[in-house]
Formats: sequence, C-alpha cells, structure tokens
Amino acid sequence: MAVEDQVPTQSGFPAKSTGAEVLEGVDLTGQTAIVTGGYSGIGLETVRALLDRGASVIVPVRSPEKAAEALSGLNGDVSTAVMDLGDLTSVRAFVEEMTGALSRLDLLINNAGIMACPEARVGPGWESQFGINHMGHFALTAGLTPLLQRTENARVVALSSTAHKMSDILWDDIQYQRTPYDKWRAYGQAKTANALFANGLSRRLKPSGGLAFAVHPGGIFTPLQRHLPKEEQIALGWLGPDGAPSEQARALFKTPEQGCSTTLWAASSPLLAGKPGVYCEDCDIAPPTDPESPAARYQGVNAHACSDESAERLWEISEDLLAQA
Repeated sequence: MAVEDQVPTQSGFPAKSTGAEVLEGVDLTGQTAIVTGGYSGIGLETVRALLDRGASVIVPVRSPEKAAEALSGLNGDVSTAVMDLGDLTSVRAFVEEMTGALSRLDLLINNAGIMACPEARVGPGWESQFGINHMGHFALTAGLTPLLQRTENARVVALSSTAHKMSDILWDDIQYQRTPYDKWRAYGQAKTANALFANGLSRRLKPSGGLAFAVHPGGIFTPLQRHLPKEEQIALGWLGPDGAPSEQARALFKTPEQGCSTTLWAASSPLLAGKPGVYCEDCDIAPPTDPESPAARYQGVNAHACSDESAERLWEISEDLLAQA
C-alpha cells in the first residue's frame, strides 16, 4: 500500500453521517467486537451503534465504576473487563481473559487514546502518547491476533487523526529522550504510528482474510481535549472568546454520533474489500493530501503515513520494544 492507493470509493455517505446511518441494514448478529475507549465520547457512540445492529461488544475499562454508569443506558449484549493501555501487565491479563472466553473476534476497534498531554512516561519509560496510543494497542492486537486469524473476515480499525500531518515517526528519538518535548508533535507521531500500524497489520491478517484500516474520525469535542486549557482552544480556533464553539468549529466539527461513522464504515463496508491498510476519513478512503488545497491541514493523508517501508520498520521496532518491556 502507498499513498497512490488512497482512492476514494464514492461511498455515498456525507461527512457528517451518523453511525446509525452508516450501519443501516447491516446485520451484526452473532459477531463479537472489542472497542477500547468504548465508554466515552465517540467510543461510546461506536458501542451503541454496534449493539443496535446485534453485535456483542466487550469494552476494556480502566474505571469499572465510570464505565458502568456510562454504559448503563445501552441496550444489548455489552460487557466490560479491566484493562489499562498504559500498563502492559494489565493488557496481557485482558488478552488472556479474552482468549480464554472467546471463540471468535470479528471486530477490534482501537479507539482509546490521549492527546496533547503534558510529558509523561508509561511502561518501561515510553513517551506516554506513543506508549498508550500505539504501543498499548500494539500489545493488545498482537495478543488477540490468533483470535482474529481464526475469525472469517475479521476487521481491525485503528483510530488515527489528521494530526498525523504534524509529525512523521521520530526514528532517531521516538521516546523524546533527547528531543525537547512538544505535546502536539508527540501526538502527531502517535497518530502516524496508528496509521502505519494498520498498514503493517493488514499484511499479517491477509492469509486469514482479515483486514485492517486507519481512520480519522474528524474534529469532535470529547474528553480527548481534557488536557487543553480554554485559552489554547481559543488560540486554535476551536472556541470563541466566550468559550463557546467557534463558527469554524461549528462548520467543521462533528458530534460524537457523527464522529463514530467513519470507524463503523471501515468496520463494515464491502467497498473496502481488497483495499487493506488504507486510511479513511469522512466515511470513505481519504485522498492523498493536496498541498495546494486550503483544506490541506485537516483533509487527506500524507505519504509518510502510507508507507509500507515505514510500516514494516515501525513494526520491527514495536516488536523489539514489546519484547524488552
């Protein structure tokens, strides 16, 4: 896969379609899904839409009490199990629990993440955004791969972001051990890693018929912004001086119900058959970034996030990091 493979399918779904609209007519009865971050923001709406179409959904949770409250209003077969993406012991315990309990895994949606947070370390000293957004999900998926391989037409969706444009992988200093920490560049690196992960995973699932995709859900006000002070969100143009969403944000941002739609399209659309590892946005395959477009900052995908060579390089690094942890 390369950036030249990023050809929109003309799916017919508008950018602000809801998850329910994308899944209309899709029958997921008998299918099992795991959704990380599934009790907040777009993750919660992803779970709601999957349940409404008949799927059984498992939500890994750091806070069982908070999750129980958030999920209490949902109808369907939803359950939780304890897991913290920043704690590899916890991830491995979750994997062991799932592999012992499940006979199939149709959908793995790696939705959870942190954004633009103060510098912190997780695991064996990994930079936290790379460690949680990428390495935690890498460990989770690696452990669940045998289940995915046993399931016909399994799909994995990795939530990336248009923020991948902020940074390629810092190949010589991924963990910011020498480079001055920049919270947005670190977030960009993590989101590039998520896209490259889907690229690399797609090749590993191919023999069993599985598929993996990266998704930019769109701009959405969710708890993901919890580390950003109001003043910074005003400076970014997301909020007006009064603290309410700006005119720009109202035009471009999606609701959580709309923000889950590209994830669900990637998880279910027959239009993606034979298109492993592509990066999706607005309920379709994203085109390559057009540097001449006024929308280049928040639409399209950059070549560095679609490189097979980079994906394999990152996969090898990630396996080594995991083996040493």
